[in-house]
Amino acid sequence: MLTLEEILDIHTLKRLGYSQRKIARELGIHRTTVKKYLENPASMLQHIKYCRPSKLEPFYGNIKAWLELDPFYTAAWIYDHLVPLGFDGSYEIVKRKVRELKEEYQRLAYIRFETEPGYQAQVDFGEFQVDNADGTIDKYYLFSMILGYSRKMYAELIRTCDLPTFLDCHIRAFEYFACQPSGSRLGGVPQEVLYDRMKNVYIGKIAGKQTFNSSMVSFALHYGFTPKVAPAYAAWVKGKVERPYSFIREGFWRGYDFVNLESANRDLQNWLKQKDERVHGTTHEVVSRRFNREQPYLQSLPIRAFDTSYRIYRKVYKDCTVRFEGNSFVVPHTLVGKQVILRVKDQTLKVFNDNQLVVAYILPEGKGHLVQDKRFYEALRRDKAMNVRKYHHSGHRPKGQAKRTISPLKPLYEMDVEVRPVDVYDQVCAGVAYE
Repeated sequence: MLTLEEILDIHTLKRLGYSQRKIARELGIHRTTVKKYLENPASMLQHIKYCRPSKLEPFYGNIKAWLELDPFYTAAWIYDHLVPLGFDGSYEIVKRKVRELKEEYQRLAYIRFETEPGYQAQVDFGEFQVDNADGTIDKYYLFSMILGYSRKMYAELIRTCDLPTFLDCHIRAFEYFACQPSGSRLGGVPQEVLYDRMKNVYIGKIAGKQTFNSSMVSFALHYGFTPKVAPAYAAWVKGKVERPYSFIREGFWRGYDFVNLESANRDLQNWLKQKDERVHGTTHEVVSRRFNREQPYLQSLPIRAFDTSYRIYRKVYKDCTVRFEGNSFVVPHTLVGKQVILRVKDQTLKVFNDNQLVVAYILPEGKGHLVQDKRFYEALRRDKAMNVRKYHHSGHRPKGQAKRTISPLKPLYEMDVEVRPVDVYDQVCAGVAYE
C-alpha cells in the first residue's frame, strides 16, 4: 500500500510528462502499480490510512537522547522514566518505539576493504582447549597470520603467548610465505601488519600517535614492515583474520584427536595446505593461485633472523654480578659500574656489553643462587692495577727489601705537634684519683 506522498509523486511526475515505465523506475515501484493509481486514483485513496498522532510523539526526543547516551537502556527503564514526565500511554507503544530506534542505531554499513598484493597481513591470537582423560583442561593458543590479498594463512599452536614466542611465530610465518615448493625462496614480508590491541605489542597513544613495545618496533625495523593497530571495538577491520578462527576451529580442531603439540602443528600445516586449493568464498579464486600472484610483491627476508629474546638492562655491582629473578650472575670485573644487556630465552641468559656477547648461563631453578664462571674471579685476582686501587699497595715487594715502618716519635703528618715521653703525663696527673 502506497502512502499519500507516493501517490502524489506519481501524479506529479505524470504531469511533467514522464511515462509510466519511467515513473516506476524513478520511484522504485512496479509499472502496474503506477498504472493502477493513475487510472483510478479516487478508488485507491480510500485505502490510505490516516494515523492520528501518537501519545508517545511528544517524548520522542527524550527517548532518542537516552538511547544515544546508553543504547542498552531497556524499554521498561524508559517507560518508568517517561511516566513522571506526563506520559499516560501504554508500555507496549514504548516498547515498539524503543525496538524501532535500536534497530535503526544497529543498522551499520561498512565499506568493503580489499588490499593490494603484498600490502597487508593480519595477525591475531585465539585460545584452544584440550580435555584430558583425567578431567583436566590444557590451554593452547593459536597464532595466525593471513595475507590480505590472497587469503593464504600461516597458523600454529603454542603453549604461551609471551612476546618472544609471538615474534618467533612472525619469523616462521614470513619464512613460510617465502618458501617455494621447488625449495627456492622469494619474498615473505608484507608492507604492513595489522594487530589487535594486544598488551604485549601495543602500548597506547602518546601525543596522538600509536606507540608500540620497543622490541616490537625493533623487530618491525629489522624486517621492514609497518605495524598498525585496528580501532577499538571495530572487529570488521580485522575480518580477514577473525573469520578463519571459526574456519580452523570447526574444520580442523573439532573432533581432532590431540596427542601432543608437535603432531598437532604438523597436522594443522598439512590441513592448511589442502585448504589452499579450495575456491575462497570471498575472492572466488583458488587461494594458492591468488598467492602465486601476490608473492612477487612481498619483501625479501633479512640475511639474519631477529633475536627475539627478552632484553633487560642491568647495572654490574661491585661484586662483579648482575641480578635477575632473585639470582646473581658473575661477569668480568672490567664491567663493574657499567650497564649491560641481558637477553633471556629458553631458560638461557646471555650477557651483552653493547653488541658483544660476554657470557651465557643456564637459568637455575629457584632463587638465591650465585651462578659464576670461575675464570672471571681468577682474572680479578690477577689484575694488579685493580689491587693497587683497592688496597693502596701492590701487595708485593722486592726480595730482601725491609718492610717500611713508622717511628713512634715521628708525627705521621707534618703538623706543629710536640711529642713528649709518657712520664711527663704521669707527673702532671700526680695526686689525681680515679674511681
